[in-house]
Amino acid sequence: MPPRNSSATDTRAPASQAVARVIDGIKQMITAGDLLPGQQLRQEHMAAALGVSRLPVREALRQLVADGLVVHVHHVGFAVARLSRSEFDQVYLMRRLLETEVIRSLPRPTPAQLAEIEALAEEVERAAADLDLPRMRTLNSRFHMAIFGLSDLSLVVGEIKRIWTWALPYHSVYLYDGAGRARILAEHKEMVIALGAGDTQRLADLMDAHRAGSEAQLNLMLEAGAVARPPVS
Repeated sequence: MPPRNSSATDTRAPASQAVARVIDGIKQMITAGDLLPGQQLRQEHMAAALGVSRLPVREALRQLVADGLVVHVHHVGFAVARLSRSEFDQVYLMRRLLETEVIRSLPRPTPAQLAEIEALAEEVERAAADLDLPRMRTLNSRFHMAIFGLSDLSLVVGEIKRIWTWALPYHSVYLYDGAGRARILAEHKEMVIALGAGDTQRLADLMDAHRAGSEAQLNLMLEAGAVARPPVS
């Protein structure tokens, strides 16, 4: 076997880290509502904002295209993905079907697993109280994925994560409504109780209502053509 080229390894690692940092940075901008559905992503602007060269930005954008979060139009460039009404409806259809199957497969969590999920629900609540909506959205996703992650249906859970990514540009919008935030927090508490009791049917029903509430709110925004960040209430 030929000797390992350590210098090549050393140059690849920082490059890979830079790409990962750009991906995280762009996702955070989308989460915060700083980048909106359909908004064009200028590579030079992203590079300046994130303190990197254009090379990792280009590679990060390609990976985000593969994830479905960004689109590339020939002769136009990259933009935050915008869902059509039909695509939006399909996202929620797939979520309902897959999430229901995963919830029905859940074992009763161990005390440590339940405590971790309950702690995430409390962190979501603290972020809401601080009106730190980007953090609330991130923690909300972690809370749900922690529940799904209890299932042995790892391939299905992976697909759910991918579908959630498609709707990421819209997730930050519905959190600006105070009543919507309160509803989310109350439903999280009920989910934790049902999970701890091993009542997967109750948990599936709660998740259906939880999902439907968010879908209805986002539907109103799509119908109104609202993509701008609304005021926080």
